[in-house]
Amino acid sequence: MRTMIAGEILAAVLGTTAFSILFEVPFGYSALSGAIGGAGWIIFRFASPMCGTITACFLSSMAVVLFSRFLAVKKHCPATVFMVPGLFPLVPGITVYRTVYYLLINERGLALENGYEAMKSAAAIVLGIILVFELPQKLFSKRR
Repeated sequence: MRTMIAGEILAAVLGTTAFSILFEVPFGYSALSGAIGGAGWIIFRFASPMCGTITACFLSSMAVVLFSRFLAVKKHCPATVFMVPGLFPLVPGITVYRTVYYLLINERGLALENGYEAMKSAAAIVLGIILVFELPQKLFSKRR
């Protein structure tokens, strides 16, 4: 079990780092983006059994954006440099894939169920982003 969780975290870190390279994040920031993606996945992975997938998406997206805003101030760059790649592991890609798959094989009930789940996850991620971006910049800067 621990090996599986460690593998998932490693995959999240490597996947986020690779996505940040594709997203053309400056080289020095790719590893930090990977660390943020890994941290977001850790929070998601451990929050999911306790509070469900949607709430875990919300909490982990809030954490990713918080970490991104702190690092943006520290590294003097936009928060999106860390945030966009950092959210990569949380995107409900397999659920969207299943939605399309079930539509293609004419299983409308399963398609609707998966599509609804994907929309709820995406909405939770967006709400987490909005909530943290509404916090004043003074909270993240060195000078208060």
